[in-house]
Amino acid sequence: MATSTQNAITLKGSAAIITEYLNYGINSILFQRGIYPPEQFTSVQQYGLTILMSKDEKIIAFLQNVLCQVQDWLSRNEVEKISMVITNVHTKEVLECWDFKVQNEPGDGPKIDPNNPTSSKELKKIQAEIRDVMRQIAATISYLPLIEYICTFDVLIHTLKQTDVPEKWNETGDVQIQNAQTVQLKSFSTGLHKLDTIVNYKMTD
Repeated sequence: MATSTQNAITLKGSAAIITEYLNYGINSILFQRGIYPPEQFTSVQQYGLTILMSKDEKIIAFLQNVLCQVQDWLSRNEVEKISMVITNVHTKEVLECWDFKVQNEPGDGPKIDPNNPTSSKELKKIQAEIRDVMRQIAATISYLPLIEYICTFDVLIHTLKQTDVPEKWNETGDVQIQNAQTVQLKSFSTGLHKLDTIVNYKMTD
């Protein structure tokens, strides 16, 4: 991973940091929201926290494939938002949508080159900000409605219009949730990308 050059984070490095967060964040949501049984997860240490990660090979392969593409597009500033959608398997109704909104930042390198921006923000500082967001994800279980149905999930990537999309990827529209409530979690920034994490969920009837 090209995370830093002379203590400067590059676009590729920033993309790697965000993609790593998305992998841990999505796995944590899958565990916290009870989408799969707890025995299908294993605990790992990251950001100074214990995070539960899926052991299911299909989920691991799916996320690896999606996040590899996310990382590539992030490194070219072509991503606007990544959405993790939780859907009722039987009715196909969307119960929750976790939006990870990306804002591109100019960096603070000595010579600001728009094609090659860098950020001098310390990795420790970024990881501390990510830790705060991960703690909030873990705490959402205390106020989000209990998911009482068998659910599945998908990950959607919202890119710029001119982005080249691989043939095997399908285009999709915006996700609609009936009677939705929204909670915004803390943001974190690498100096090149700012990421907002927002959960939209269906209020129980």
